[in-house]
Amino acid sequence: MYNTPLVPDDFELPLVLETDRMRLRPLTANDAVKDYEAVISTSERLRTVYNPGGQWPLGLTLEQNTIELGWHQVEFQLRTSFAYTVVSLDETEVMGCVYIYPVRKPAYDAQVTMWVRESRVAEGLDEHLFATVEAWILDCWPFARPAYPGRRISFEEWRADSSTDPSPDSSALQQ
Repeated sequence: MYNTPLVPDDFELPLVLETDRMRLRPLTANDAVKDYEAVISTSERLRTVYNPGGQWPLGLTLEQNTIELGWHQVEFQLRTSFAYTVVSLDETEVMGCVYIYPVRKPAYDAQVTMWVRESRVAEGLDEHLFATVEAWILDCWPFARPAYPGRRISFEEWRADSSTDPSPDSSALQQ
């Protein structure tokens, strides 16, 4: 975990982003059950697309997921990183997550990753989420050079860049 806030103290954090298809809001421990179901139902995609060669989320328990979400919630409160849940408009389904993390690569000032549940990929939610988040970061956040590993740069290139140490929390690609 980084201890330095990612955004200035006077920056007003965006708390909700809504489109006609989804809502983003801060991820909290209260989302654990629905988030867990989304992660487990999408585990193969998460492992192959976002974590090649990794085992996560195999073996993940609801208790572990609750702890991780609590950690994300604390980091949000400390302003050191930001995790947003992507939910249906009626909040009955977690459809994915968005993570905004610090980065130690000189060419970038933030790292933004995201995923959607497997059952929502065919309907184009992944593309909709990325386009929406990319515009939101540009319009509402104080980042001049955000990186989008897995989107604007492949994960292989991102990980191969030796100008930095690894991502502050590899679970950003795993949840």
